[in-house]
Amino acid sequence: MGRNASARQEAQLTANPVAESAAREPKYYRLKMHLLELTRTQPPGTPVPPERTLAGDFDISRSTVRQALGELVIEGRLERVQGRGTFVAKPKVAHRLRLGSYTEDVRAQGLEPASRILGAVRLTADVELAERLGITPGSRALRIERLRLADAEPVALETTHLAAGRFPGLDRALDRHMSLRAALREVYGVRLAETEEVVETALASPREASLLATDVGMPLLALSRHSFDADGTPVEWTRAVYRGDRCKFRL
Repeated sequence: MGRNASARQEAQLTANPVAESAAREPKYYRLKMHLLELTRTQPPGTPVPPERTLAGDFDISRSTVRQALGELVIEGRLERVQGRGTFVAKPKVAHRLRLGSYTEDVRAQGLEPASRILGAVRLTADVELAERLGITPGSRALRIERLRLADAEPVALETTHLAAGRFPGLDRALDRHMSLRAALREVYGVRLAETEEVVETALASPREASLLATDVGMPLLALSRHSFDADGTPVEWTRAVYRGDRCKFRL
């Protein structure tokens, strides 16, 4: 009889794809979909019910609740605030893969952009960097590291290399121009005409996590950018890491 009952149950599931799908759906996933709907219908800052409440409402363990919450935090849908709880996160800052600038993209979304220069140093270009900048190995290069903010929140860490001989005083020019591209255009008469960009994923190192106000090992979007002027001469080589929970790219 046991085998017959099992066979009937299997036949019913096979005949009902919806029931079969529900039977296979992990418990945490059902909660995650519920919370995802909350992020779509409620404004940023809306509190999420406590773990104990969610565990009781969905008849699941608190560890299962934490799994669902953790995934949504990593995806940038929810935000944890130490000592206060979990809340619906603000929308991600969208960056277009094009010949634009961070400053323009952030302002277009009604946010206030800012850049904090963490360091500007001159170094000797090795063979690889020299090739990327179109200079002779051993020539001087300028490395500028900046922390990018949107409404005072850190969202990206950007390291840019340029030929020091071509752009003398650029580190000082950036004190007057928030946008590097604006400084290149207005001070040196250089306009970018072409750029090659590669986006990959990376995990936040301890230093990156500290600067970006996130956790070590959190997913980042790593962007490598090689830009050229109208003559095809390399202008900059940049590597930037963006918080995966606060940023997205649009093509």
